Amino acid sequence: MSKIILDEQAIRRALTRIAHEIIERNKGISDCILVGIKTRGVFIAQRLAEKIAAIEGEKIATGEVDITLYRDDLTHKRTDEQPEIKGTDISVDVTDKKVILVDDVLFTGRTVRAALDAVIDLGRPSQIQLAVLIDRGHRELPIRPDFIGKNVPTSKSEVIEARLQEVDEAEEVILKQKTSL
Repeated sequence: MSKIILDEQAIRRALTRIAHEIIERNKGISDCILVGIKTRGVFIAQRLAEKIAAIEGEKIATGEVDITLYRDDLTHKRTDEQPEIKGTDISVDVTDKKVILVDDVLFTGRTVRAALDAVIDLGRPSQIQLAVLIDRGHRELPIRPDFIGKNVPTSKSEVIEARLQEVDEAEEVILKQKTSL
């Protein structure tokens, strides 16, 4: 059984609020880059970029980061046992920029730690901030988001799925019980 915790309209409102908070905290968008963590973080970053452009009247730089090789729990998803790499694409130099990492759901913090390593390998940002659609708690690392769409306290037996039109052909965030194998 699953429960919808954000529908399409609630996702849109949360992203609009996060866009305003990013602009306010950074006193505009100069020297800012939105970097989406693959896969759904990329689409959320693109949506935030559109909202920020509509508000500020200028585009914010965007990029995407693949954290596969930076994971401390690397899993193999291909038949040849090699990790599946999706590629990092950040077309601007991150050195001395404010990088805003964007992801769908923050859980243990391990994905964000891997993304931090990946970004720092590209240069030395002046600052790295974190924006997430959902913060569900249960951190294993000292990582805290700067911008949060919604806090959703969960138990470890629950799973949160962000479903986005671009990937899942649905637009919702659901909470459901973890299925046991």
